Amino acid sequence: MEISQDSPAVAVPARQAAETADVSIELAAVSRRFVSPEGKVIPALRDFNMTVRRGEFCAVVGPTGCGKSTTLGLITGLAKPSAGTVRLYGQQVEGIDPRIGFVFQADAVFPWQSVLQNVAAGPLFRGVPKEEALARARDWVRRVGLAGFESHYPHQLSGGMRKRVALAQTFINDPEILLMDEPFSALDVQTRALMQDELLQLWSANRASVVFVTHDIEEAIALADRVYVLTKGPATVKCVYDIDLPRPRNLSEARYSPRFVELSRQIWRDLQDEVTI
Repeated sequence: MEISQDSPAVAVPARQAAETADVSIELAAVSRRFVSPEGKVIPALRDFNMTVRRGEFCAVVGPTGCGKSTTLGLITGLAKPSAGTVRLYGQQVEGIDPRIGFVFQADAVFPWQSVLQNVAAGPLFRGVPKEEALARARDWVRRVGLAGFESHYPHQLSGGMRKRVALAQTFINDPEILLMDEPFSALDVQTRALMQDELLQLWSANRASVVFVTHDIEEAIALADRVYVLTKGPATVKCVYDIDLPRPRNLSEARYSPRFVELSRQIWRDLQDEVTI
């Protein structure tokens, strides 16, 4: 069921929250197991179900080590499920899909290349002519607020500026699916807030389907259309929250709204149960 503006924050069962129409990402009854060096089987995910609609921004929260990043690995095709199926646009994932963009927790920039060269790297790798790739890179450097820093190298930039480079690197390839693994966790509070606003602006123009992994409940609510709450590992989906805060979203104001506070309180209650198990 949907959570209405006038109702208290209520979690809905994971299976009921997913809709079948217009789906970009689907994980159905997925399990993922690893084998340790000692030969012990370690389950990471069990009976895991997730659906992301086209253009939808979904956040994933859960206890440390519950398998959030494993989920992203399954979507990229870098890992295969031990059971169940992972589909993109209705087709089972069989390898790395070029429609996917990935923003990592650590800065995935080339330290020996300038800002402009870093941003142009993706189009060049995909076969775009050099002049066109550089022109597109200059435009994206400007769009993420780094005009004038084209010739700087990563070690000459602040953490927030490097993260802007990472966003430009990703969005220049016009991804249809965007996976983000705690991309802002290393930033200070003020820079993190600026980057969240920057991300929403870029996403509103691109409208990729997003899976955003975070430990921060407030960050999840501020950014997402839906929030998936995972159980302690081996993880499954405990519940899904529809975030009915209006868009476009002014994050500095939204965080203090009664609705935001109520959603935050309810999600924390569900997550706290898992953390304290």
